Amino acid sequence: MAGLDTSAGIDIGSGGFGISDGEYLPIVKVQPVYPRRALSRGLQGWAIVEFTVSAQGTVVAPVIVSNCGWTRDRNAGPCIDSPNSVFDSAALRAAQKFKYKPKVIDGEPTETAGVQNRIVFELAEG
Repeated sequence: MAGLDTSAGIDIGSGGFGISDGEYLPIVKVQPVYPRRALSRGLQGWAIVEFTVSAQGTVVAPVIVSNCGWTRDRNAGPCIDSPNSVFDSAALRAAQKFKYKPKVIDGEPTETAGVQNRIVFELAEG
């Protein structure tokens, strides 16, 4: 399994698609749209999306592997409502827009399966 990437904002890498060998690197991360249903209920949470980074750097076959949701006034710990699929669709839509510099082996771009990204949904304090 590849590493767990916990960023959910927009990241733009510096550097191009060189031919030297190396691991896949995130270039663009799209911020997910907060689901209206979760917003109206005061829900926060996260979803972990697993996918393959193609040789072209696109996301292929994203699936939710874990998720959790809770209300803002939670007192019972970090994950009191798991699984909770309220954030799944928004997380999948965001992940499909991610772009990566693909893994390079022997000078050839190669797909990487099992990449995971935790997308967090938090309400602003106030």
